[in-house]
Amino acid sequence: MNKELRLLIIAVVTGFIAACTTHKCPEQPIEIIPYPNKLITGDGCVDLSRGFSVIGETAHSEYLAAELGKQGISPGKGGKIIFSSAEQPNNLGDEGYRLVAKKKTITISANGDNGYFYGIQTLLQMVKGTSVAAAEIEDIPAFGWRAYMLDEARYFHGQAFVKQILDEMARLKMNTLHWHLTDDAGWRIEIKKYPKLTEIGSVRKDTETGTWGSGETAGEAHSGFYTQEQIKDIVAYAAERHITVVPEFEMPGHASSAIAAYSWLGTAGKKIDVPVTFGRHYDNYDVTKPEVIEFIKDVLTELFALFPSEVIHIGGDEVGYKVWEESKHVQKYMKENGINTPADLQIAFTNKISKFIESKGRRMMGWNEIMGKNIHKDFAEKKQDKEAETELAKNVVVHFWKGDIELITEAAQKGYSIVNSLHSNTYLDYSYKNIDLKKAYGFNPIPDNLDEKYHKNIFGLGCQMWSEWTPTNKDVEYQTFPRIAAYAETGWTSKDNKDYNRFRKSMDNITRIWDKLNINYGPLDIKE
Repeated sequence: MNKELRLLIIAVVTGFIAACTTHKCPEQPIEIIPYPNKLITGDGCVDLSRGFSVIGETAHSEYLAAELGKQGISPGKGGKIIFSSAEQPNNLGDEGYRLVAKKKTITISANGDNGYFYGIQTLLQMVKGTSVAAAEIEDIPAFGWRAYMLDEARYFHGQAFVKQILDEMARLKMNTLHWHLTDDAGWRIEIKKYPKLTEIGSVRKDTETGTWGSGETAGEAHSGFYTQEQIKDIVAYAAERHITVVPEFEMPGHASSAIAAYSWLGTAGKKIDVPVTFGRHYDNYDVTKPEVIEFIKDVLTELFALFPSEVIHIGGDEVGYKVWEESKHVQKYMKENGINTPADLQIAFTNKISKFIESKGRRMMGWNEIMGKNIHKDFAEKKQDKEAETELAKNVVVHFWKGDIELITEAAQKGYSIVNSLHSNTYLDYSYKNIDLKKAYGFNPIPDNLDEKYHKNIFGLGCQMWSEWTPTNKDVEYQTFPRIAAYAETGWTSKDNKDYNRFRKSMDNITRIWDKLNINYGPLDIKE
């Protein structure tokens, strides 16, 4: 065989092998939740079939490797994933990122770890098989507060479940876990100075089932709480995923579990059990007693040590005033201090606690009743309540959940920061008939008729998983998923870039992940 023929055969074979081994880019659209605020698709893809290498400093290299490993992609000599500081000046802020995928390289640039982490979440959703479609993305969140609230006062759900929730929040770029840990039905956090809070307050003898006032019970006790070491572990786990844990310590109402543990905390001065039924229970902390104020400050001090969050939630909702109105010593205190109404007494107390929280470098947050407005005229026991004349301290974050545009406008006019969690649109305990996926997606934290000059007062939104009627983790999953994804996109994607049809198509990618994780999600399209 002459030299020319040998070279020809080698060339043909080499070409054939190359043709057989050339990576073929899958023809699939880029589907990401929450959708990026600027996305330009390119030609081709980045091939990770031969693995990947990481170039540049990031605290998330191990996390990225572990997550890609779950998709069958290991470190190797294939594509390069580069982390670099974003060029200045830029408008990426603390959480934004740029991602450029082309040829053999994926570059994620940001101003810090938050942005790198969110860039990684986008990258992980872009992986199809072992390919990442060529694209250029520049992305910043619409709102700085993107929260999911888990109520564990009614039912204790446990450390592993909370971490699962945190994993899915991270996937969806949510940054705040609002953790409802104390209420009438249970006290779920160890407080060293007051051990009876968990010895007694975390246990109820039975539990109402079915629905409000059903008269049916489970026939067994319910209990559970988190030790301080478990709290520290969960807070650290959340921090690794760039999620801040905001604890809620209810006051001055919804306090039955604490009063069951220490009866001197209550106004009525009666010994009670942790309630078996859900709803509103109307003994409150006796806010006229110095020892009760000291108790609250002691608990807050332990919370400060456990939760680095700037914001501490104090509840403040649905406070029944009857027990204060019928108490001779409370009425005497109000008269001596020039306090005209129970609503003013609540605000005076709230301002006192706000000042204490602020003195420790933190900031109070509470449900919008703390402004002193009667938003419960539909409740027989609250119908005649007078509204407060006292003004709420200005450093407070108002968590709006019930009321109309006038109330939210008034809060904005007075300069309060607002998180909008309007119950009719964000309460995950509501059925899919009341809030389906499309309605959840359509929620706008900034009301359409709110004057534009107040838009800056709206920090963001929360979606609330109240758990009176979700005793099991699977029940909570069903109510939470898929709607949490709709709230996540609302919190991240600008209103002008939202598109429900595109979002719904992208949900198929997310539900495939949830199927693998055995997450029990609710209906995507069909109302119950």
